[in-house]
Amino acid sequence: MNESDLPEGFDKRLTPARPDIAAAHLRGKVNALHFVDRRSERIVAGVADMRGEPSPGASLSTQALRGECVQVYEIEEGWAWCQLEADGYVGYVPAAALASSSAPPTHRVRELSTFLYPGPSMKLPVAAVLPLNSRLAITAIEGNFARVEDEGFVWASHIEPLDHAEDDFVAVAERFVGVPYLWGGKTAHGIDCSGLVQTALDAAGISVPRDTDMQEAAIGTRVASGDALAGEPGGWNVSLQRGDLVFWNGHVGIMRDPHTLLHANGHHMLVASEPLATAVARIAANSFGAVTSIRRL
Repeated sequence: MNESDLPEGFDKRLTPARPDIAAAHLRGKVNALHFVDRRSERIVAGVADMRGEPSPGASLSTQALRGECVQVYEIEEGWAWCQLEADGYVGYVPAAALASSSAPPTHRVRELSTFLYPGPSMKLPVAAVLPLNSRLAITAIEGNFARVEDEGFVWASHIEPLDHAEDDFVAVAERFVGVPYLWGGKTAHGIDCSGLVQTALDAAGISVPRDTDMQEAAIGTRVASGDALAGEPGGWNVSLQRGDLVFWNGHVGIMRDPHTLLHANGHHMLVASEPLATAVARIAANSFGAVTSIRRL
């Protein structure tokens, strides 16, 4: 089933439907040979790459982090076709990255990344690398370490309760400066523009969609159109502030201050900070074109 085969109003990225199989709750809304009930599982790998096809060579769509809840519709040849509960994204993740879990997460990782150890010692071999915003079920604090169910230990000061939110999402994003650009990435090992926005806002307790077009339609209030940034910076018809989101067709950046843009981008192939005027001029000359809107939380 191609996106064009879906009824109007359904987004392929967010709709668990193929020509052969679809989610049971879509019966009567989409066409499929079979309709199946979902099964809830959680990501138990540090990071699970979600791809558009069940192949390690397929393009990376997004990444699911440790502790995320996933609705599974099919497991075939080592791949789970599933939907992420947090942002609704649909795709394929390695089945080995999933497991049932009776214990709901209680904490999240607050650092860019931390290690899961098999015991309460930093000298032990690392069992997994856990990115920022990984969700963990903590059952006990033992000295400097926190026990993660029966699976290992993390450094206790690297986690915080789920109900704690960062005060400044821009400060979270700033910690990613220098991280390599990775299409579909959401970690300090690689991240893309909308992934940076989603990850930083998640740390601040704000859930937003995954992709740039979805974010532009959903986040905050539109304070200016792209026309506001036409011409020279001194003549721009908008006063920007820290935390404003600047959108292009397929790109997004975060304002650090009224003049400086922070964004994961393919020009630097990094999360980089630069004058907004520089970015606007350069991006206008490539396929992203002019700014489409500016939104404020």
